[in-house]
Amino acid sequence: MRTHIKAQCAALTVFAFATISTQAAETLSVVTFGGAYEAAAKKAWFEPFTQATGVNFSTESYDGGLAKLSAMEQAKNTTWDLIDLETNDAITACDEGLLQKFDKKTLGKTSDFIPGSISDCAVASMVWSTVYAYDASKLKTAPTTVNDFFDLQKFPGKRGLRKSPKVSMEWALIADGVDPKDVYKVLGTPAGVDRAFKKLDTIKKNIVWWESGAQAPQLLADGAVVMVQAYNGRIDDAAKKDNKPFKAVWDAQVYDFEWWAIPTGAKHADTAAKFIVSQAQPKASAELSKYIAYAPPRKDAVALVDKQRLADMPTAPDNFKRAVQINANFWADNADQINKRFQVWLTQ
Repeated sequence: MRTHIKAQCAALTVFAFATISTQAAETLSVVTFGGAYEAAAKKAWFEPFTQATGVNFSTESYDGGLAKLSAMEQAKNTTWDLIDLETNDAITACDEGLLQKFDKKTLGKTSDFIPGSISDCAVASMVWSTVYAYDASKLKTAPTTVNDFFDLQKFPGKRGLRKSPKVSMEWALIADGVDPKDVYKVLGTPAGVDRAFKKLDTIKKNIVWWESGAQAPQLLADGAVVMVQAYNGRIDDAAKKDNKPFKAVWDAQVYDFEWWAIPTGAKHADTAAKFIVSQAQPKASAELSKYIAYAPPRKDAVALVDKQRLADMPTAPDNFKRAVQINANFWADNADQINKRFQVWLTQ
């Protein structure tokens, strides 16, 4: 899973930024997942930090994974200062020495953070979710469950899926009758993996694959698919800002943290660390939700989120009934093996 309002700058600069405000024209090179999330991050975090410190941001988009980061480290030529990571990649990158250790003491009262949102090498920036969405203007009957996503008789048409086994494997098992709370117990067995692929086989000919998060709502807008797996914030952004008649289905949503981390060998590591601390403060943490429907990773920030906005968050009670938290350790341990099988499956 990758600017904002002058009046809020003071809230972001409570801690000592004087040391960086004197550094002329310093630029942080940041890699994010792009699209609506990056636009929101610019408004909520990048621009206020620039206004407070004079530090600029140069952004680059990617689709996740560690290949480029690993290549930079091997070449001893790291050009990124800050990287936006999904949880399993944050774990793997830290284990492989691709990320610098983060000084947790700089965050202050860490008990205010949701458990599991601070690691040795990274700090969670928000809570996001993978859901599926449909165009309400084109379906007479609204789908309500993950089973409906796999039901081509009840809901004929193409399905959009991220070109990755992650989440799709979980959904396949749940649609095949596995209780959400048991999904990783089943997926952790060879028979469970076989079962997930067998369920995906039932819709394989109707799948349209996407790789960039921005592609998901576009597939729906273009009428290329009837339903699409998507990041919840991208669907909310299309509905709220572009007035698209898109509706999210929260059943079996798979939620996760997004993480900021500093690559080993980053040229502006100290400034990147100060930025991470700045966006982790309660007001800044809550600020992102004004621009995209992702929830803050700290408990004391939730009270600062607009009440009308809370219903759009992955953590809203009505959205959370059958939610699945991504098992990052499972994917960190099994991603290579399952990805290899997934690539073979794609060609069959």
